[in-house]
Amino acid sequence: MSFFSTGPIENNPVGGVRTTQQLTVKIENRDLVNSGTVQVHGYVLDTTVTLYVVDPISVSPSEVVTRNYYANLDAIKFDFTTGGPAEDQIVISVWGKDDTGQLQAAHRVVREEL
Repeated sequence: MSFFSTGPIENNPVGGVRTTQQLTVKIENRDLVNSGTVQVHGYVLDTTVTLYVVDPISVSPSEVVTRNYYANLDAIKFDFTTGGPAEDQIVISVWGKDDTGQLQAAHRVVREEL
């Protein structure tokens, strides 16, 4: 099993609107033969840490899975645990999007940063 985390992502309002409204997670299985799994946990970081996303995902060989999660919050963190025969071939990226679906570079986390 491998563990990856975005770490805390600050998303305070600017002019009354948060930069990121939605978080898109892309999961790619680069293994041509084996499947893998990813357990996604999303947390609201306030005065306490509150779990708000639990999403177990199976990823077939050569498959790309996209999930969208609510992110109109002041601070969040996402953790990913990979497993299965293809766990070393699973690549994860996280993308913040505004209310029109435009990518927000400030809230982009790619494989090398997880």
